[in-house]
Amino acid sequence: MTRHTVGAVMTKEVLYLPAETTLDEAARAMRDADIGDVVVTEGPTLAGMVTDRDIVVRAVAEKLDPASTTIGAVATREVVMIEQNSTVAEAAALMRERAVRRVLVCDLDRQLVGIVSLGDLAVRFDPDSALSGISGTAPSP
Repeated sequence: MTRHTVGAVMTKEVLYLPAETTLDEAARAMRDADIGDVVVTEGPTLAGMVTDRDIVVRAVAEKLDPASTTIGAVATREVVMIEQNSTVAEAAALMRERAVRRVLVCDLDRQLVGIVSLGDLAVRFDPDSALSGISGTAPSP
């Protein structure tokens, strides 16, 4: 049986935005890049992550002004990371355990090299699943 690694299925293009970025700017950046998450930075430091769901659920539901509220104000500060040579089964177990849909992927030096989402796993290993249909990406051969 082939050992499928997180590095083989992760999204390598990571969008970094400073914590001072407004929600509406972040939403436009996500739309333009056709992604559902951004990594939030404070200077050179990784400060958290914001997803499209954070913008909708946390900001809109709480009636925050998207033109003046920053992503730093709604970012998830406790990010979950996994090493790129971990198996996809380990990534799925970590997502289940931590109740998250996305995990940051690092190399052996703990440097960020990508993001793996539940949709990435679904597209790669169960292209007929409902999740792969909503992920917006075509399965890779």
